[in-house]
Amino acid sequence: MTFAALQPLADRAAIFAALRQDALATAVEALGENRWDADMAAGTLTFTSKADPANQLVTRAHLIATIAPGPRSLMWAWAHPQGDAQGVAAQLRDYGTQYDIAELSQAELAFPEDTGSDLEAWIAQAAHQIGTVATEITGRSPYYSTPVGGGTRAIFLLDAPIAPTTVQGAVMVAPRILSGLDISDARSAVWDAARLAGWDLQWADEAFTGATVTDASGSATFSFDEHARITGINGSISGS
Repeated sequence: MTFAALQPLADRAAIFAALRQDALATAVEALGENRWDADMAAGTLTFTSKADPANQLVTRAHLIATIAPGPRSLMWAWAHPQGDAQGVAAQLRDYGTQYDIAELSQAELAFPEDTGSDLEAWIAQAAHQIGTVATEITGRSPYYSTPVGGGTRAIFLLDAPIAPTTVQGAVMVAPRILSGLDISDARSAVWDAARLAGWDLQWADEAFTGATVTDASGSATFSFDEHARITGINGSISGS
């Protein structure tokens, strides 16, 4: 278990965040073998092709948090020496204050006791949780989690030159994306994906047995069972 109090926020944004992470991975993979460089002064994180250094993906990077094994704690960027007290991460602090979520409004979080024996794997999992929570609260995406030395990981939200997520694009990758997700309430996650992506959503009925999402690229209808699990997706492309 990662930070339990934050998991409902991560669950809600799970589908949208996964779609955006997939888009980032596709853009980075197009560079071939690559390296990344962070310039904290300039506020950028750049992915550069090793075969052609002129081929780059330059992003505006917002530090959200660091997770360190030494002190066994997470520190939010708004309290971090290299962070910005009034930057993007401050939105998480303000959200925590507004909704009485101490895990967001206190500067540092101690690891829970049940981290397990593989601390490196636990930190990597927690970093993805924090990136998804940051996406949910700020609406920014994708996020990037990376080791920064000594077992510590940093989590950034990126303003990247990646096309917005469309309904058509989501339907194309949905089977692969959903197979890797463990979502407690897929119905809420579909609703939230529509909210964050700017799609229109219409519920099928008062029992919420289905939802149709629509944008300029097309539409898709999600069917749900009594446990709010997705049982089917039917899509149509605009102009077809």
